[in-house]
Amino acid sequence: MIKDLAAREDGPVRVSGWVEKVRDQRYVQFVVLRDESGAVQLVNGGVLREPDPENPRSDILVPRTTTISELTQGTFVTVEGELQHNERVKLGGVEIQIETIEVVTAALPDNPIAADSGIDVRLDWRFLDLRRPEQNLVFRIQTTFLHALRNVWVDRGFIEIQTPKLMASASESRAELFEVEYFEGKAFLAQSPQFFKQMAQAAGFGGIFEVGPAFRADHSFTSRHATEFTSIDTELSWIDSHEDVMELHEELIVAGLSAVKEKHGEEIQKLFGIELEVPSRPFPRIPLAEAKEIVKAEGYEVPRADADMDPEGERRIAAHVKQKYGHDFVFLTDYDVSIRPFYHMRNSENPQLTNSYDLVYRGTEISTGAQREHRIEVLEAQAVEKGMDPAELGFYLDFFRYGVPPHGGFGMGLNRVLMLMLQQSSIREVTYLFRGPNRLLP
Repeated sequence: MIKDLAAREDGPVRVSGWVEKVRDQRYVQFVVLRDESGAVQLVNGGVLREPDPENPRSDILVPRTTTISELTQGTFVTVEGELQHNERVKLGGVEIQIETIEVVTAALPDNPIAADSGIDVRLDWRFLDLRRPEQNLVFRIQTTFLHALRNVWVDRGFIEIQTPKLMASASESRAELFEVEYFEGKAFLAQSPQFFKQMAQAAGFGGIFEVGPAFRADHSFTSRHATEFTSIDTELSWIDSHEDVMELHEELIVAGLSAVKEKHGEEIQKLFGIELEVPSRPFPRIPLAEAKEIVKAEGYEVPRADADMDPEGERRIAAHVKQKYGHDFVFLTDYDVSIRPFYHMRNSENPQLTNSYDLVYRGTEISTGAQREHRIEVLEAQAVEKGMDPAELGFYLDFFRYGVPPHGGFGMGLNRVLMLMLQQSSIREVTYLFRGPNRLLP
């Protein structure tokens, strides 16, 4: 791998990768070669463009020179040569003097994307876009972040589950629900693994987690919405309130960002120009009603007919928290029952509120969490109140007829976290293959 060259001694070496750039000068040729680990400069100092009877290596030098001259960006080659350390070389302090170069697969001469191509063009040619170092880094960061979260869960004794994505009924509401043919009947694509996470509590699993796809039939074209996304979900038993869920949530976020900063901090600074910050604990907590009063006092009144916060309000309260506490995260708590699912537990002192929260990161909501209602008679009543038919929820409600401990959890959008972590303009930049209302390809 190219990243390993700097640690090797000078001498013979063999590398493979994609041609990123060619400088074809009169007496010397330079090639920048990149693999998934980095880039290296290749040098052909024996340029010979025409056969020379007096040069005993003419039959080697002329084909080599011609091959390099004809290289196109993206061509995959294998090179053998002499590794040399040279501190004057800006690209890693090493270079390879080419002995042989083999074109494994040639690339067409006209690259369909350029440095200034827009996001839609780049998504059309996503496999080429992903060759960029920034994009490669995004998914190495994603790997590190998720690995750190898994370490926390596993150390706590949590169980990883994989839940089905074909469902017989809605898990949230019938809004934003994909319906699909299912043999002689119909099925729905899971909006979240919510029901099955709670099933694990009834099954006696205790703490569980899942990282998997979720689907929302949402016609939004904003920078933060997708019709298919990766959801990070967890659920745990034996809680006293949603405060226990928030404490776990904090622990996971801090562990994930700490691991990313430790492993990729320098690369993030180099490629994205960002000094990644690891938040302190505890995160600020503000009841939603109070948050709306704060932004109102600062000149913005949330223009919604319902009790929810709007995106501008989230940005405003995040700015307030950043200024007052120096923190990028804030929990907005105690949401009104009118804007929460039927399975959220209601506040014992104020039944108009739920034991729930949204986590806002740099002005954008990334997660919803709550204590769940585990009393069957209350759960049934709340479902009816939300206009849902308990008969359609039979399998779910059965979980609560045979003893369930108090429990809660959250779901968090992985792509939003990455977008905000790296301060990107859209989740499309940090999603391997984006799905939206007008995109099903590639």
